[in-house]
Amino acid sequence: MVSPLRIGDVVVDPPILQAPMAGFTNAAFREVVRQFGGVGLLATEMVNARGFVWMDQHEAEHPDRLWGVADEARPLAVQIWDNDPETMAKVGRRLVEEYRVSIVDINFGCPVRQVTEKAHSGSYLLRDPLRMSRIISRLVQACAPTPVTAKIRLGCTRDNINCNDVARVVEESGAAALTVHGRTAQDMFRGHADWDRISEIKDHLHRIPLIGNGDLDSAESVVRAFDRYRVDGVMIARACLGRPWLFAQAAAGLRGEPIPPEPTLEEQRDVMLRHYRLVVDRFGEEKGTVLMRKYACCYAQGKRGARHFRSHVAGVSTAQEFYDVVNDHFPRESGTPESIAS
Repeated sequence: MVSPLRIGDVVVDPPILQAPMAGFTNAAFREVVRQFGGVGLLATEMVNARGFVWMDQHEAEHPDRLWGVADEARPLAVQIWDNDPETMAKVGRRLVEEYRVSIVDINFGCPVRQVTEKAHSGSYLLRDPLRMSRIISRLVQACAPTPVTAKIRLGCTRDNINCNDVARVVEESGAAALTVHGRTAQDMFRGHADWDRISEIKDHLHRIPLIGNGDLDSAESVVRAFDRYRVDGVMIARACLGRPWLFAQAAAGLRGEPIPPEPTLEEQRDVMLRHYRLVVDRFGEEKGTVLMRKYACCYAQGKRGARHFRSHVAGVSTAQEFYDVVNDHFPRESGTPESIAS
């Protein structure tokens, strides 16, 4: 049995977190995950703090990435990114005062070129711990008493792994928790996450919890992470995108209970369709259908016939087209003649 995780005054039980993922972890996805249960802390997509401020200044609607945040259940974290302490503080304060978020998380881990090389943010800042400290300290001051957390990678490159030093900076600057993805920015998502490196960081933290992230693609891998490594919590990322029931499976494993089996393909299809209706309710039929293409591909990933399904769903733009493609091409158990109604 694994103990709940405490981040400031926020209790995360079970200590399984959903990773913020740009383009994916919007309110519809979070609602589907929440319906299955097993997740201790949900998170939004990462929000560009500078873009948020621009929208404020031009009286524009706040970004879709904050859709649902004001009304959904807590605890809920919002992740933000930029390299300017004052910009981050301004947005953090708004998130706390206006949206009443449970946790403000800082992205120091994104390896995507648009964020790193073009905006000098995300994992780019791992080469500048002093600036990281200024950002964290200022955000902690602006958001108090709401906890501020940080997510990092092992370093920018394999030749410059500085996660131990960065971890000390994160803690000393006032952050309430640290999440570490077990790859460098240079690695992107290649190779395997280095959980031994993640575990070593525990020696350099004295007050705040350590959350491990990377390659958690099954309930068994989550249980193994707690058994083998010195982490206080885990964060599941890409593996949950087409398997929102993964959190419930992992939570059962941590409780020492039998791990629920994967839903049948028909049940998985029904989950995907429920997800689709939530997206369309928000964005309308055309935009919602186009947005759902990538989610549909995630639901089919790893299944026999997935490539065939992806080639068809990639071109849908209406509800009828989506339902027809799902009915005709989504993987299913052999001998299943069932059709769906739109």
